Amino acid sequence: MTNSERLTAADVRLMQGLAQRVTATRPELVNSDATFGELAWNWGAGHARAGAGWRRRLWFSNGDLVAWGWARLPHRVRRSDGSVKDVTTAYLSCQVHPDHAGLIDDVIDWYDRTAAGIERTVLPSAADAFALRRWAAHGYRTDPASLGDTGHWTQFNERDLTDVEEPVLPEGFRFRTADEAGPEAAVQAHLDAWAPSAYSAEAYRGVRGTEGYRGDLHILVEAPDGTMASSTIMWLDEANGTAEFEPVGTHPDYRRMGLARAMLLHGMRVARAAGAAHATVACLGAPGHPEARGLYHGVGFRELTRDAPLVASADSGRGTAAGRPGPAAPLP
Repeated sequence: MTNSERLTAADVRLMQGLAQRVTATRPELVNSDATFGELAWNWGAGHARAGAGWRRRLWFSNGDLVAWGWARLPHRVRRSDGSVKDVTTAYLSCQVHPDHAGLIDDVIDWYDRTAAGIERTVLPSAADAFALRRWAAHGYRTDPASLGDTGHWTQFNERDLTDVEEPVLPEGFRFRTADEAGPEAAVQAHLDAWAPSAYSAEAYRGVRGTEGYRGDLHILVEAPDGTMASSTIMWLDEANGTAEFEPVGTHPDYRRMGLARAMLLHGMRVARAAGAAHATVACLGAPGHPEARGLYHGVGFRELTRDAPLVASADSGRGTAAGRPGPAAPLP
């Protein structure tokens, strides 16, 4: 059973449930944009602004969701500094339960139809050899933009929470939660860290309404002058005892002071008290992007898996012999 229409909040909750089931058995197959927390963050932060261009298809077996595709079509992004960015390519998030791996061909066919005539990108897990062969058979190849030291591909990291060191903040700084600081401060902290950004008060309302958001797990670092200098949201997957950091950011005026490190350590201790035994976080993995990776590795995270960025040209996908085997797409 399948259906295809605009993505809804109810769909995202089902998709998070599939992410939890795959995480429980094959965590290396949960690529970084299909995790419990990332799904909530992307939906919450963007659906009011960009949701009109989001299409999804769901595949069910005996009433359970076993595969999904979420296509984001070309759109225009207005950012906090007044600038406008035109996104001209299509992008797909997807997840297929390992017991129904063959559905990846249906996902690809649907994506090719939904985004016909548009350059199409996707980020499958590099650990999913079967899916990589199927994407290659449909004409998808390693995205040239991902190659080299400055390529944009994502590394997913993990660590357990059995031994987390005590965080240390500079004098005068203190930890806050979004519940304590309030919505305005939480939004400004994000805008300061990620400027220019499409984030807004409306986006934060969307985030607060998602499955898994908790204001007490939304951590900020307040500077002596009251500025929220660093912030992160932790998404607690109670079924798997995992806390995911997404996003993590620091105001440019307060970088290289150890704030993010202290915030991550504090967050892990808070997450452990909330019932988590494991933590995850994503970062850019190419050698030319060492900052976030160094931060996360410095507090004990290590790589679990990575994405394999693939692309198909606007005129590909017509008449592709989907049954013909192809080579696995090379890793960046």
